[in-house]
Amino acid sequence: MSLEQEVMAQMKDAMKSKDEGLLRGLRAIKAEIIKAKTEPGAHGEISADGEMKLLQKLVKQRRDSLEIFQQQNRTDLATKEQEEITVIERFLPKQLSEEELKEAVAAIIGSVGAAGPQDMGKVMGVASKQLAGKADGKAIAAMVKDLLAK
Repeated sequence: MSLEQEVMAQMKDAMKSKDEGLLRGLRAIKAEIIKAKTEPGAHGEISADGEMKLLQKLVKQRRDSLEIFQQQNRTDLATKEQEEITVIERFLPKQLSEEELKEAVAAIIGSVGAAGPQDMGKVMGVASKQLAGKADGKAIAAMVKDLLAK
């Protein structure tokens, strides 16, 4: 089942159960899918890879907003953002734990033959491709930087 079909099915259930947070998150996903399908060159379709990137973008936007709302003590808005993040993350692959990320990055560093911080670009190129969807870009970068500094 495609992401769009899955979202539509869950939207029906959310409407029936009157779950506002779930419905808001699903509507956000649906809106982004429609927007992506109507972009020039999309031909009304999105690849599975495109769907993952779309979902990651949505989560990143909401995390940024959540951080701002928490700094401004807007717990009402922060709660809504957290609800939406939870809904969107259901459709993403399981995220790597910090320990799993460290092991994966260490293996990549070994395979690329990186010797120090000057090789960060080389490692990031491979790590970003291999860990796409499994870890946040900031977390990958921080782990690469940390491991190369040692």
